Amino acid sequence: MRRITLVVTTLLLLAAVNVTIYQRETLLSSGRVVLLELAPVDPRSLMQGDYMALRFQVANHAFAGQNFMKLEDGYLVVAVDERDVASFVRFDDGSTLAENEVLLRYRIRNGQSRFATNAFFFQEGHARDYEQAKFGEFRVARDGESILTRLRDEQLNVLTHKEK
Repeated sequence: MRRITLVVTTLLLLAAVNVTIYQRETLLSSGRVVLLELAPVDPRSLMQGDYMALRFQVANHAFAGQNFMKLEDGYLVVAVDERDVASFVRFDDGSTLAENEVLLRYRIRNGQSRFATNAFFFQEGHARDYEQAKFGEFRVARDGESILTRLRDEQLNVLTHKEK
């Protein structure tokens, strides 16, 4: 009986992991590109080891003056311009979205809002390649779930590691 329970549990776990992988791969391939402007941070704390701490302007606009301890996870509606740059419109109220609007899920963790992540990881020693970051590129699903895919500079050029 224990062996059957172990096998069933293992199969269920593997199935759950594979469904999650499939969902993320689908989001990466078919999610809408949305660019969120990075909020200014202290340059000395911008690069911390092998990752960059991220904050976003859309969160500053949406949550200005709000007490994070009273907030719950939810959704924002952002308008996306012709360059795919998003700006805060409203908190989701269930109303129909305009053609240029996108639902974006946020989570409140440790007194801060997060969109998919609050960090961008890169290989050790490559921090300089990402110092010019001004936008985070996300792939966003219709249900508001998102994945941070890369960083872009002020001219919206994709930032990558530059071989020397």
